[in-house]
Amino acid sequence: MQTTITRYSAQEYLEREATAEFRSEYRDGEIVPMTGGTVNHNRIAGNFHAALKYGIKGQPYETFISDMRLSIPARNTYTYPDVMVVPTPLVCAEGRRDTITNAQIIVEVLSRSTGNYDRGEKFDAYRTVESFREYILIDQYKYYVEQFTKTEDDKWLLSVYRGEEAILALSSVEFEISLSDIYKKIEFE
Repeated sequence: MQTTITRYSAQEYLEREATAEFRSEYRDGEIVPMTGGTVNHNRIAGNFHAALKYGIKGQPYETFISDMRLSIPARNTYTYPDVMVVPTPLVCAEGRRDTITNAQIIVEVLSRSTGNYDRGEKFDAYRTVESFREYILIDQYKYYVEQFTKTEDDKWLLSVYRGEEAILALSSVEFEISLSDIYKKIEFE
């Protein structure tokens, strides 16, 4: 038996999303329900966002956490990054006040079900966003963070941070955070 996938226009997705009980991503015609977050996932994203929001206060950026949608026109995709840093002024998708197009830093907290997608196809889509400069992937099962930084010659440099004493220094804004602060109150399995 062959399963057919229903395809939707971006407009149909946005209309459905406005009244949906649960958030979904949109991937070039396909609506993909987002998996439920764990306590650790929520704490890590919250810890990072709170420190970042306070840490870049006074700089020309805004921070957003998980409920702000990102439009990726080159891939006909809409996502909800766990944390975003957006330079001001914000650039919203045409006719929208709930969808950003100019993310500079994107942070994703990895889960077993989304880790490969976040590192692969999703990162590939994010790289089509012209303002995108830095990608932070945070493992929720151990003290481990990957930082991808876009260089002047459009290459992506990987830096890896391990252990609770490591310090993550962002490259596109002035901000540092220890992994112990990112993982505060986390109980590893």
